[in-house]
Amino acid sequence: MSLWAAFRAAWRALHANWLRSALTMLGIVIGVAAVITLVAIGGGAQARVAENIRAVGANLLLIVPGTLNTGGVRGGASTSPRLTEDDARAIAREVQGVAEASPSVSGTVQVVAGNSNWATRANGIGFGFLEARDWPLAEGRMFDVGEMNGSAKVAILGRTVARELFGEESPLGRSVRVNQVPMRVIGVLDRKGQNASGDDQDDTLLLPISTFRNRIHRWLAGPQKRVYVISVKVQDGWGFEPVQQEIASLLRQRYKLQPGEPDSFVLRNLSEVLEAEQAAGRVMTLMLAAVAGVSLLVGGIGIMNIMLVSVTERTREIGLRMAVGARSRDILAQFLIEAVVLSLAGGAAGILIGAGASLLIGRLADWPIVLGAGPVLLAVGFSAAVGMFFGYYPARRAAALLPIEALRHE
Repeated sequence: MSLWAAFRAAWRALHANWLRSALTMLGIVIGVAAVITLVAIGGGAQARVAENIRAVGANLLLIVPGTLNTGGVRGGASTSPRLTEDDARAIAREVQGVAEASPSVSGTVQVVAGNSNWATRANGIGFGFLEARDWPLAEGRMFDVGEMNGSAKVAILGRTVARELFGEESPLGRSVRVNQVPMRVIGVLDRKGQNASGDDQDDTLLLPISTFRNRIHRWLAGPQKRVYVISVKVQDGWGFEPVQQEIASLLRQRYKLQPGEPDSFVLRNLSEVLEAEQAAGRVMTLMLAAVAGVSLLVGGIGIMNIMLVSVTERTREIGLRMAVGARSRDILAQFLIEAVVLSLAGGAAGILIGAGASLLIGRLADWPIVLGAGPVLLAVGFSAAVGMFFGYYPARRAAALLPIEALRHE
């Protein structure tokens, strides 16, 4: 008997008991749908983390003040008064592998434009800040050298601030008051989105660091020029670890810290943190997919069970086929094809249900869904393998029947 004839015979047998066949496929349907849904949601989680990595800035290190220790009493995070603009310049000049090292200070300000006002976070920035953060301008230009050094009354707005103050109009060339100090808008930042903590990075306003010190928060003015953060961008091809070690060594030398004395600064590699979250998400997705795979195994056991019942019910039919010339391998092929068709049909239904469930969850939860061809092909292949594995024993049992005993079966 040809393969096509065996397939038609198998299809007729399944169609004759369509309700039983549908119930048998249910385990495969649920298993495949669960695998597809979980993989799609897990892929969306990895995409969200990758987006957070891009939002933070590629190859970014942040240096912040450490803990102040006075008379054995330790303060909280970032209580050390150290870190200056000179430190940022020294890092950019002396540490190999550093593309940019930009100092910055920040504080909350009230911004007013006409009848609109908005409270936001202002950042006084040095040269290279936008390059370190991979943050391009959507409109306008960056501060020039004269504006940076001369405390110029100029500002660059984030998308959220621009929208709240000017709506859909372009703010370029317009005037805003930052804590009652008039500023001219010379640029608008491109959209950045949320960071890993869920904060809106577009809700910000940039000023030259000298402007921030001398005109907005004058208590920061002084000869030492303290800063809150130094943003360091590592050049492509350089590892974070050697650059971090060089920066730490340089700062310890500048602060004259003795061996064994704790650092008065903290280096944060945000990309490593986010990539660790991404790796954890991948592990969780694989674990959930493995749990869902148990449903496929349960479905395979169901197929084996129903195929054994089918062999028993159709024993006389098997004997009659053998009596008219069917060989054992023809019987084996027929029942094996029945099991595989059950599995593939269940897999196809599971893919459709899983894709639909993924899209629905993504829409209701506002969650990115990533579903590629790989998981779909894997689910189909696995369901076919389940059908062949669990269908082989019943098919082999049917093929091993003797024609005379099969015809005598009641």
